[in-house]
Amino acid sequence: AQQLLDMADVAMYHAKRNGRNSYFWFEDFMADEMRFRARITAGIREGLAKGEFVPFYEQQIDVQSGTVTGFEMLARWNSPQFGLVKPDVFIPIAEEAGLISELSEQLIAKALDDAKEWSPSLSLAVNISPIQLRDPWFSQKLLKLLVEANFPPNRLEIEITESCVHEDIVQVRSLIASLKNQGIRVSLDDFGTGYSSLAQLRMLPFDRIKIDRSFVASLTDNEESAAFIHSIAVLGKGLGLPITAEGIETDAIREHLSSFGEIKGQGYLYGQPTSAEETRSLLSTQGLLQARPGPPQRAMQSDQDDENGTDTPRHIAGN
Repeated sequence: AQQLLDMADVAMYHAKRNGRNSYFWFEDFMADEMRFRARITAGIREGLAKGEFVPFYEQQIDVQSGTVTGFEMLARWNSPQFGLVKPDVFIPIAEEAGLISELSEQLIAKALDDAKEWSPSLSLAVNISPIQLRDPWFSQKLLKLLVEANFPPNRLEIEITESCVHEDIVQVRSLIASLKNQGIRVSLDDFGTGYSSLAQLRMLPFDRIKIDRSFVASLTDNEESAAFIHSIAVLGKGLGLPITAEGIETDAIREHLSSFGEIKGQGYLYGQPTSAEETRSLLSTQGLLQARPGPPQRAMQSDQDDENGTDTPRHIAGN
């Protein structure tokens, strides 16, 4: 009897993860999945304590000039047990386990520390979880991280996925206003995959629209995708909203996008996401790093003072 109850419990949780008003008969793979998720959850908890979650960075490029304008931070889990894990594996489990806020804040803190060394002309974009959107203290937590890192708010861009906008538009509007009051920019991510209307775009004070990669990838092969991107480019110009195209993987796509006017892009054409060290090395070769402050120098008393017999100590910043 207990085994039947355990099976029913596993099937119930599987049904919950697949949406409401559904049911599933127990199958063996469900138990395997539960065990895997339990291992990942335990690993996430341990990884947070040990600092195993690290930011990687994807270049954002001015499509017409080819210059780097900033980076989007992407989460990676450098796990001794599982290797380098991509976010589509651990983010949903972290959200379900109630660990996503701690994980995100840890990554943002590391990213702000990294980006302090970049040229002031470069921005840092960070995608946030729908759970963080519902946190009334999120903007205050973010401000605390900015102050601790001494990072300019106007160089930070928070990305909100389009599908999240419809969950609670009033809450989203309040959050956007709070972030913008601090000088932080806010972009609408994955545009085209949800149901945003023109009225919503006017009501929500976004600073940028990011076109989903599914439209960009088929730009040169699908007339509807090309028409959609062209329409968004025109819309963005009319609303004063800059455009970023995600998923640029070929020169043909890049050239087509450049015909739409001023637009930013990102994708594997410009390189794979890189670690903090690799990103710093890349920027160093392009002269896009700020000079690190050197060690404080001890002021020395001049020889002239010695000759004059003054009793000022030789080392001003002495013992």
